[in-house]
Amino acid sequence: MPNFYTDNEDLKFHLNHPLMKKIVELKERNYQDKDKYDYAPINFEDAMDSYEKVLEIVGDITGNIIDTNAESVDLEGPQIINNEVIWAKGTQENYETLKNAGLMGMTLPRKYAGLNFSLIPFTMTAEIVSRADAGFVNIWGLQDCAETINEFASDEIKEEFLPRFNKGDSAAMALTEPDAGSDLQAVSLKGDIKASYDKKTDTWYLNGVKRFITNGDADISLVLARSEDGTADARGLSMFLYERTSQAVMVRRIENKLGIKGSPTCELVYKNAPAKLVGDRKMGLIKYVMSLMNGARLGIGAQGVGLCEAAYREAYDYAKERKQFGKAIIEFPAVYEMLSLMKVKTMASRSLLYETARFIEIHKLYFHIAKERKLETEERIEAKKYQRLADIYTPLLKLFGSEYSNQNTYDAIQVLGGSGYMKDYSAERLFRDARITSIYEGTSQLQVVAAIRGVDNKGYLNQIKEYEKQEIDDNIDYLKHRLVAMTVDFQQAVDGVKEKGDREFSDFHARRLVEMAGNIIMGYLLLINSNTNDDYKKYAEIFIKKYFAESKESLEYILHSNMKDLNLFKQ
Repeated sequence: MPNFYTDNEDLKFHLNHPLMKKIVELKERNYQDKDKYDYAPINFEDAMDSYEKVLEIVGDITGNIIDTNAESVDLEGPQIINNEVIWAKGTQENYETLKNAGLMGMTLPRKYAGLNFSLIPFTMTAEIVSRADAGFVNIWGLQDCAETINEFASDEIKEEFLPRFNKGDSAAMALTEPDAGSDLQAVSLKGDIKASYDKKTDTWYLNGVKRFITNGDADISLVLARSEDGTADARGLSMFLYERTSQAVMVRRIENKLGIKGSPTCELVYKNAPAKLVGDRKMGLIKYVMSLMNGARLGIGAQGVGLCEAAYREAYDYAKERKQFGKAIIEFPAVYEMLSLMKVKTMASRSLLYETARFIEIHKLYFHIAKERKLETEERIEAKKYQRLADIYTPLLKLFGSEYSNQNTYDAIQVLGGSGYMKDYSAERLFRDARITSIYEGTSQLQVVAAIRGVDNKGYLNQIKEYEKQEIDDNIDYLKHRLVAMTVDFQQAVDGVKEKGDREFSDFHARRLVEMAGNIIMGYLLLINSNTNDDYKKYAEIFIKKYFAESKESLEYILHSNMKDLNLFKQ
């Protein structure tokens, strides 16, 4: 019986990162719940044991149910019946199984019927589920909306709605409008969804259209709407909670997508839909969506890593069995190089995923603790540090996680050859599912726009210098010297762009600069992991040697390009 947790030792390695003790103790507030709830841990070891047991349950469900259902879900997909979205039979079975296993609201406090789990094992469940069915994780993973409610909603809203996640209520975040796309500041500027307040009923009402809403017919939705008349920017947007209890929202259509077909992507029409204000007016985009987006980027990072893992395994298993010219194709350099790079990209992006998750979690934990008591000076410094790191690492993760998943699924089809193009194997479905990851929740190009701040403010460079201080095993210390050289190249490239003093020139080379920084960071993470896990030495060597050469190429291009070159690309 396959288990998608126990068959992947790398997950356990990341679960046991040295920072986990700090994270668990902050999450459990020194285990204060142990006298209130019989399932609350009494110490760090007890908490970690709970994480392991739940991950094993998720691994069993994904390996034996979700993975088995993935093909039929892809063929059947959801449909609309009487203004209600009906999931494919396999999707319904997946959701019911996870709900009955108590795996909803995993990170919520126990007082809201949650498990009070760390973000790390929750992210691991998202990766594991994505490996089985990347479309289904979009439904199940949206329980993360509960975290936004927990962070910003009133106590009354939290007490009313948060316990419902544990009972299996589904969630959605309704942000995008037909004319706004990724420019969320443009929400409702062309007469789309607006929020109006009725003093008589003390109720907000939503009117307008939302498009490309994942799981749009969910039980509980977070809706971004323009609440302030006469505004044209982010300051006029607020966040609302809509509960699906009436026909006030019509599901106009389910999009016919290339991939992730089991996940319904809806166009919604709001007609006087009653809603509750979440937090403060005017802070919908400025504060609450930004928090949502960090979680969304982390989720897509996990989705990308899950797809990378699935693609690698499909290609590896096929290459061992498929024979050409008298031997298995895995023995040919053209194939084993491709497979090795697929594995390395999976390991590198997974290392970046859990590093990012740790940064996000520590920042969020201090955010919640600050509501309970005044933070100590050292804690405030740490909270700001991890917030800065979370803000620059999430777009980096989203960029690399999505691009690597596209590359790995593409290469998986290539390894399988003609068989990979057929529906007899999952490779073609993985390829179709991966394509959206570099588009939704901000395209790769928009992730670069967000990530370039980490270049400009030296956020990446400062963290690279922190990695550089860590001791590395003498046997692979030469690889650290290459990373130091790559850092010098990166700094030279940044200076070369700045010397031009032109915004368009900077934008033109932004992706190269961000990728140079990301390659150094992932190189260090693989190298640092090598100190405690010998398996990583091989992956670190392959990754660093490959991207050392690419770093030189990027530097050469940046230093020898000029403003005239930009005109060559203009249409």
